[in-house]
Formats: sequence, C-alpha cells, structure tokens
Amino acid sequence: MRRTLTVAAAAAALLVSAGPLPVAEAGGAAAVAAGRWGVHEAESFWTPERMASARPLPPGPPEPAAAPQAPAAPQPPVWPLRMPPMPTPATPAPVATPSPSPTPTVTTTQPASTPTPAPAPTPTPVTLPAPGPAPAPPVRPALPRIPAAGPGVGQDFGGLPVVGRMFLVKGGGSYFCTASVVVSPGRNLVISAAHCLLGSDTQQVAFVPQYTRAKPRPFGMFPVVRTAAGRSRIWIDQRYRTQGVNRAAALDVAFAQVGPGPKGRRVQDVVGGNRLVTGAGYAHARATLIGHPSTAARPRLCVNRTTKYTSTDARIPGSFLRIACTGYPGGTSGGPFLLRLDGRTGTGDVVGVIGGWKTGGDKPEVSYSSYFGTDIRKLYEKAVAGAKAP
Repeated sequence: MRRTLTVAAAAAALLVSAGPLPVAEAGGAAAVAAGRWGVHEAESFWTPERMASARPLPPGPPEPAAAPQAPAAPQPPVWPLRMPPMPTPATPAPVATPSPSPTPTVTTTQPASTPTPAPAPTPTPVTLPAPGPAPAPPVRPALPRIPAAGPGVGQDFGGLPVVGRMFLVKGGGSYFCTASVVVSPGRNLVISAAHCLLGSDTQQVAFVPQYTRAKPRPFGMFPVVRTAAGRSRIWIDQRYRTQGVNRAAALDVAFAQVGPGPKGRRVQDVVGGNRLVTGAGYAHARATLIGHPSTAARPRLCVNRTTKYTSTDARIPGSFLRIACTGYPGGTSGGPFLLRLDGRTGTGDVVGVIGGWKTGGDKPEVSYSSYFGTDIRKLYEKAVAGAKAP
C-alpha cells in the first residue's frame, strides 16, 4: 500500500484524545507535558533530524476490528487489488488564472450529496460572507519556479508556502503526511486526509509549511492546538471513525487547528491559504496535485485533468476524483488537488486531498480524493466554529 494509514481503533469524539504520551523513536526526545504543546515544544521535539527520519505511517487494518459488516469467513485482502486501467489523459485545456481574493472568503457551490454514482450537480457559485477586514498580505520570498511538464508527469520542485508536511507521533514512531492551509475566519486551519490523523494515539502533531530537507523550517512550525484537557483540535466525520477507512472512504478528509508560529503569527497570515470549494463536480480540465513523497527530499507537483471514478467494490462505496500523476507514493496522503493555482500568490481553490478510495490509491501513478460535497462543507463549518481565534 502506498498511502499512509492509521492503525488505531476509531475514537468516539470529533476531537482526538491525547492520552498518555508515547515514547518517540529510538534515541528518545525531550519529554513534553500532556497539557502543553506550543511552538517551542514542537520545535524542540521536531528537530531537523527527526523530521528527516520521519516516514509515512505503515499499513494497518483497513476496518475497525468490530466492524459489523465483516464476514465470518476470511476474505481476500483489499489493499493489493489494482484499479482498472486508467484512460490515456488528454492534453488539458488552459484555464485562466484569476486574481487572488482580497478577503478570506470561501467559495462554495450548490451542495452535493455524499458521493454516489449519481451525476454531479450543476454548480451555482455562492460566496460566504467575509468574516471581517483582511490584514495586509503576508510578505513572502519569491515563489520557486513551478516546473513545466506534460500532463500527468510529476516533478520535484521547491514547494509552495501554503503546502507542507504534517508531522505526528504514533505508537512510538515519527511519521508524516501532507497538509495545506485552507482559508478560514480564524486564519488557523489546515486540511489533510482523515486517515492520516485518525486514532487516539496520534500525538505531537505539527504542521511545517514548505518543508524540504535542505530548508526544514522556512516559515517555522505551527503545532496543532490542544485543549486544556489535552485533546488535539482535529475534526473528522464521526462516520469515518466508526465505519472505517473503506466503508467511509468518501469522508477521508480532516481539518486541524494550528497555533501561532515562532513569531506569534497565525499560519494564514504567514503563508496565505487555499480557498475551499465544494460541489464543483468531478471533471476538471486542469488540476494541480502537490504532495510530499517519502522517497524525495522535496515536494512533488503534477498537472493533469481529473475524472470521476465510481467504485465497483461494495466494500469501498462511493465516487471519487481521480488523477493520473507519476511519482506519488506514501507520504503524499493529504496533498491538495488545486484548481486555478495563482503563480504569484502560490494559492488556488482546493477541491480534494489525496485519500478516499484505498486511502488515495494502491499505486503511485494514480491518485484519488473523496468528493468535496455537503458532508465536507459541514465538517469545515464545524472546524471553523471550533477554531475561532481568541
């Protein structure tokens, strides 16, 4: 399996319980108090060496042990299955790049139902009210050159400030996924795949924008916030926790609240954010896929069209976005599907994250995303309500 996958049983609440702190990888690390997890603790724990040695989460049980639909007789494993042949991608039509929005609004379309084989709805743009005056745009260094390649050809590049690695400890090991900043009123939310952050033993979670091995913390580190009770502020649909990563594959999305960085600034004020778009359909002529492969020292970028894939496996129901892009192995889970990527701001419209069908796919040449419809919109709204800045 090429995607990350948690190994713990599903938790009962939307917030992930911190619980006892696990011991990090061999070699140890400074102890972290259960109720204290700020930027100084995060940067002390996630040293450049530990970040470089982190790896994608190992394969684990695809369903909770007590899943009610599990048959008594042994079944063939799900993960080694290969998807049907992918049609040869057509050359995408150029898409005009719009000017970035001056206020932290989130664009949505008429809500769509939870992914099913039914046709996608005709989108009707609706813009949420702006939460208030936007601060001055963050001052950032020049963006790295975005590589030009043919459709579906992934290439390593210097990364974008809005996309980075999400580091975490689980079962005594150091791991990572990909995550990105999403525009929100509190200017403090990131989006990733639910299977990356699922489990009560998920600890020491921190987001590092534009991570590369050569420059591991170019914008500092943003720890996932804990409550006074030691619970990490991570929002995952409850059905994903109870039904498991296969039966609820259409809900493989998570939002997390991150605290201020080393200079006390909120992450969106530092690196910007992508606008969340829901109900936009499955077929897009030009989408940009960004992820952090386990095999590379830098992130990877690919541009191609997306198509609709409807699962024929009753154990993994739903319809998903699909994109053919080379070189997306473990570690890229949670990486954003972006439309209308602006080369000046390095931000766009996020319509998916690598995950969903077989937690993103079973081979590195084709990636999937849960469809962003009504359920994802509601989950985002819960995260916004719970992550309001003080």
